[in-house]
Amino acid sequence: MPSPTSPSTASQQRGTALVLGTYALWGLFPLYFRLLDAAGALEILSYRITFTALTCLLLVTVTRAWARVRAVLAAPRQLLALAAAGVLITLNWLTYVYGVNTGRTADAALGYFINPLVTVALAALVLRERLRRAQKVAIVLAVVSVAVTAQGSLPWISLALAATFGLYGLVKNQVRVDALTGLTLETCLVLPLGLGHLTHLALTGTSTLQGPEGSAGLAALLVLAGPVTAAPLLLFAAGARRVPLSTVGIVQFFSPLMQFLLAWLVLGETISPARWAAMSLIVVATVIFSVDLATQMRVLGGSPSATSKR
Repeated sequence: MPSPTSPSTASQQRGTALVLGTYALWGLFPLYFRLLDAAGALEILSYRITFTALTCLLLVTVTRAWARVRAVLAAPRQLLALAAAGVLITLNWLTYVYGVNTGRTADAALGYFINPLVTVALAALVLRERLRRAQKVAIVLAVVSVAVTAQGSLPWISLALAATFGLYGLVKNQVRVDALTGLTLETCLVLPLGLGHLTHLALTGTSTLQGPEGSAGLAALLVLAGPVTAAPLLLFAAGARRVPLSTVGIVQFFSPLMQFLLAWLVLGETISPARWAAMSLIVVATVIFSVDLATQMRVLGGSPSATSKR
């Protein structure tokens, strides 16, 4: 067994810190996107696509990673999969920004709590993976939580986020590319949509920056959408490969928990009794899922492989 000061232990400690930092940044996303709400969800999305793509292209140039990009460009099936991933993550980003900026951050958080269970369900349905008993129980609890929430109103934001991100992860699972190459191509493939919308707004004089709410500060925050999106993904990629998958599986619930608490305690959103009941069921499902994952990884020897789906 490695000593506390061994390189392996030190690497895992750095990896855990990076993964925790990544989910903490994602957990703070509602506060950032609330600063942009003058622009509206579609305009924010267009800036996010455009400047994430530009940030990634800059990083590819700085790290001299164009050979990896060209290799994927020469593989039509991989490129098609990344195009599908780009569309799915675009829909996910749009839904998330809309949810946060219309006072439904709690619903967005619920969606990301449900997401890992949706991912497991998709693996069973599409990839024919066998579910363990604990996984089945967790998925049933998630379905019940959605049914409880729907007694008030259908949580379409939660469902849309869980579905788009779950399908995004399924598509990415079929493409073996590093995080930077994947994100670069995904955003570049949908870049015409972002640039097209921004160009339309500019030509018609309907851009937020051209109106009374436009300012240098808002412009800077909109441009920062690129680095703000790319940085956590790359931090996650650096950290996830240093820690066991069980660690990532458990820590991934840190972000939606932060977002739910922000919605309740900071953003002043009203949480209905149905939402509280649903969240309670999801927490129970999360505990079952996490304990089962940790147990399974311990049985398998704690393989340190993990991949990013964001």
